[in-house]
Amino acid sequence: MNNTDRPKRPAEAEAKGTPEPIAAEAGAAHGAAAADGEGAPPGPPAPDHESSTGDAGGNEERGEGEAEARRPRRWLRRTALAVVLALLLPLLGTQVALRLNYTGDPATGTYTRDRDAIWLGHAWVDGRKKDADITALAGRLQGTGIRDLYVHAGPLEHDGTLPKSAYRNARWLIDAVHREIPGIRVQAWLGDVLATETPDGMHLEHARTRAAVVQSTREILTAGFDGVHFDLEPLHSGDRNYLTLLDSLHEITSAQDAQLSIAAHQIDPVPGFHSFWGTVAGHPKWWSQEFFGQVARRVDQIAVMSYDTMQPLESTYGGYVAQQTSLALEVTPESTDLLMGLPFYHENRFGHWNHAETVPAAVRGVRLGLSRTDADRANFGVALYVDFAAEEKDWTAYRDGWVR
Repeated sequence: MNNTDRPKRPAEAEAKGTPEPIAAEAGAAHGAAAADGEGAPPGPPAPDHESSTGDAGGNEERGEGEAEARRPRRWLRRTALAVVLALLLPLLGTQVALRLNYTGDPATGTYTRDRDAIWLGHAWVDGRKKDADITALAGRLQGTGIRDLYVHAGPLEHDGTLPKSAYRNARWLIDAVHREIPGIRVQAWLGDVLATETPDGMHLEHARTRAAVVQSTREILTAGFDGVHFDLEPLHSGDRNYLTLLDSLHEITSAQDAQLSIAAHQIDPVPGFHSFWGTVAGHPKWWSQEFFGQVARRVDQIAVMSYDTMQPLESTYGGYVAQQTSLALEVTPESTDLLMGLPFYHENRFGHWNHAETVPAAVRGVRLGLSRTDADRANFGVALYVDFAAEEKDWTAYRDGWVR
């Protein structure tokens, strides 16, 4: 997802030739000639691409020259084929592995633990939503496992400040939700583009910027929010300034008994993949599993943006989500809520195939990963991205596959 009210990409998460066939080597075929080169019968037609005079003697010197010229071309073709195979075979192997990861049956009881969440657009705090919308939202959430609303209240300015005009209708929303949907927490979703890959954006390496973000958090909690949900992208694996910021933020939220949650990048599908992809594409995208664990230990909730995965099929996408679920469970403390993102939006663009990244595939993948790694984990759920792009079939798949 990015930090505007559109699916991304928060996160905004990347591309999938067929080698030219190698020509069969042509044999040099000249008929036998008389010793003096005269009176020889006509030879067979010259093979394709070979030079011949059409008789048995031919132009032997020219044929040898062209044969020599063909050798580099054949070498280039073979080299190209080897390179293509070297790239395609690992990719094919990865797809087969993900497809296999999507097989099997989830464990009994791997359904909602009533710790789910949903991202809501900016219309809920800028005056566009009314009382009737609260009533409709209450009806929509009834009987689900949703406990947290991540309401877009930003974005933050690049210097870390947040104008109060950005969330001018927040008090109305918070009071209405607490009144009409008891037990639901309203968190302020704040984000910004980081200056990690372009000159423009937020510079977390500046102490004054981090201090401004902390102050903005104090102000947003004073407005009545039950917590703060941060989505800062693109955030590179190992960013120590981000960890420092989380430590400061957690002091503020803990003191006010408020939630600190973040939207997290996906984890390396193979160790070190973020470094490889950063070199190839200039956008690391993934986090190391170690860094993911370091972040998870500093927050109350961590929601994995498990969409925009470049997967071409439902089965490989579901297998990928299962893998991500397992990787995240392995390093997330049991005291931290781990939420896996569900794609409640529909786009076809680079990195996201609508026919592949479906809610049913994501839910099944989540259940498989949970079953294989920590089936009884209590602090676990799913996060729905995003309300304004969701279709009825997404809600149905969530209810039928996860809520039950």
